[in-house]
Amino acid sequence: MLQDISIVAGGCGFIGSNLAASLVARGRSVVIIDNLSNGDRAYLERDPDVSQLPVVVANLADRRECLEAFDQASTYGRIVDVWHMAANSDIPAGVANPDVDHQDTFLTTFEILRAMRDKDVMTLHFASSSAIYGDLGETALHEDIGPLFPISNYGAMKLASEAQISAAAETFLKRVNIFRFPNVVGVPATHGVILDFVNKLRSSPDKLAVLGNGTQQKAYLHVTDLIKAMLMIADRDAARLEPVNIGPVDAGVTVGWIAEQVIARVSPNARIEFGIGNKGWVGDVPKFNYSTARLQSYGWQPMMGSHEAVARAIDEIALQQGF
Repeated sequence: MLQDISIVAGGCGFIGSNLAASLVARGRSVVIIDNLSNGDRAYLERDPDVSQLPVVVANLADRRECLEAFDQASTYGRIVDVWHMAANSDIPAGVANPDVDHQDTFLTTFEILRAMRDKDVMTLHFASSSAIYGDLGETALHEDIGPLFPISNYGAMKLASEAQISAAAETFLKRVNIFRFPNVVGVPATHGVILDFVNKLRSSPDKLAVLGNGTQQKAYLHVTDLIKAMLMIADRDAARLEPVNIGPVDAGVTVGWIAEQVIARVSPNARIEFGIGNKGWVGDVPKFNYSTARLQSYGWQPMMGSHEAVARAIDEIALQQGF
């Protein structure tokens, strides 16, 4: 009799590798599909129970490769659900070249849905983003707000993915969880403001150049809290399609504060050189009010607030980078 397996798409990446470890710890059989553009097999080696997981290397945005990857995954057992963590993680890169997010963020979703239908897989857990909401200032960003106008290509392709998933829920999917992520921190870090600052200080220990004036303020969640929230949502007997904001319950921290904390940990004598304006790049949302009331109503609370999550991640990432 075939065993039940879960596919983790993007499972060699930052969040995917942490998720795979948690699924295995729960006794699940996991097959990873990843194109290894941002992920690395080495990230799986951090946990001996995950290091031997089967990894199918494939470009999920390519129809043939995606279908062949699902065929290969199905040799390990009956695919019962897909955890779709595969996407472009470099938002500025998507601004510079819209093809990046069209390929890596939207077409991965489109082709994964096609393969799921082909294999009669009817449960999808999808990593979406707060970027779908756009820049609404101080307005509380809750799951029922609309219309939505993303200001980055990344946010636009995540929103397009949600729309495609909604259509699939009407035709063949039986259960969909849409996780709308905040800014997530921790290791193995592959991108993000903390890693950027640590690497800048390695190159230039005396100064830290910050994009924007440092007043950008956002909520941050540690990856360990994120994974616990996703698993709790997936365990619920909920509606066919459910979007849920995941995040801390505080207003977040500023980029200036993060810069100060990274300097204190990595290069205490460095000075900060701020840029101009309250955006780090085109498509950056400088401040938003992220409502997690729906998630809280399920009885979930993070173990760490934004300050604690960032402080822990700074030390973890500094160690990762050799400091």
